Amino acid sequence: MIASRTISFYILRQFLIWFVIMFATIVAVILLIDAVELLRRGSGRSEATFSVITSMALLRTPFLAQEAVPFAVMFGGIFTFLRLTRNHELVVLRAAGVSVWQFLTPAIIAAVALGIINISVINPLSAVLLSQFEELEGRYFTGRSSLLAVSAEGIWLRQNGHDGASQTVIHAERVQPDELRLEQVIVFEFADDDKFTGRIDAESALLLNGRWELSEAWLTRPGRAGVFVAKQDLATDLTPDKIQESFASPDTVALWNLPRFIRVLEETGFSPVAHQLQLHTLLAEPFLLAAMVLIAAVFSLRLTRRGGTIVLVGAGVLAGFFLFLLTNVIQALGLGASVPVILAAWTPAGVSLLIGIAFLLHQEDG
Repeated sequence: MIASRTISFYILRQFLIWFVIMFATIVAVILLIDAVELLRRGSGRSEATFSVITSMALLRTPFLAQEAVPFAVMFGGIFTFLRLTRNHELVVLRAAGVSVWQFLTPAIIAAVALGIINISVINPLSAVLLSQFEELEGRYFTGRSSLLAVSAEGIWLRQNGHDGASQTVIHAERVQPDELRLEQVIVFEFADDDKFTGRIDAESALLLNGRWELSEAWLTRPGRAGVFVAKQDLATDLTPDKIQESFASPDTVALWNLPRFIRVLEETGFSPVAHQLQLHTLLAEPFLLAAMVLIAAVFSLRLTRRGGTIVLVGAGVLAGFFLFLLTNVIQALGLGASVPVILAAWTPAGVSLLIGIAFLLHQEDG
């Protein structure tokens, strides 16, 4: 199935060279556009200095690089096969009895390996740095900071006091997300100098308009005996939308941590759909990259002598962007529970592979 070692290494080297060129070009362009956008958002904000903007742009670079890999594989494949075709090297290979599947195999194997590297090396780095980027974005641009943390021990919420100086930290073992009712709640209250001022232990806490309604609560103050009350209100500036926005986005959770994070979300009562979709999308990426090589071959192996090169290459680029849009649409359906998560994550890779194989079989074997 694989061509001779010399031919395979030659095609592999050509593919990797063009991949690196395309990858560097795409990342540089995206980074430049992203930096300009950050400068625009930072204009008029004295605290968002040039060094802060530069740091934020660099923190997002691994995430942008991760997103650029599929496009770099496809464009790298197009230019690799385009060059081999125009130099009549593929004609010589075909005359020597090397089939299209044999000289495509090195590029496909390289694409799968790049996908594995992308999800196992770049993704964890991207998750950590993107989390830091979002923290800086909240501090300098949106004014939002993380209000919620989810761990195996339960969930933690932080809210400002009504005077704007004191703070309250809330821990709950579980949550009923439909009505935002926390169960087995502990509330820690702090004054403006982070001095501990009191603790409340309650069976549950229901988020209402501007307040938490605590049920069956014990109120404890330093140096005083605990007092039991059936109901106790606690002022809050939290809303359901604020809490949902405070979740760690799937892109900030590394592949290796996603299964544990999904399990924690399920145990605490929150929906894990977005993180499940991210997990399966990452697992499907090596197959998606292999499909990109096949699609690149479809549009670059059969160049006519009467011209039309630009049209074919342009069609390949459009096919890549169409696949990108199709992937986003299907994933949006998955997030909305219109289609199962696994189907939403694996459909783009599976459909692309089948289309690429079908077109190549039609071109080569009729």
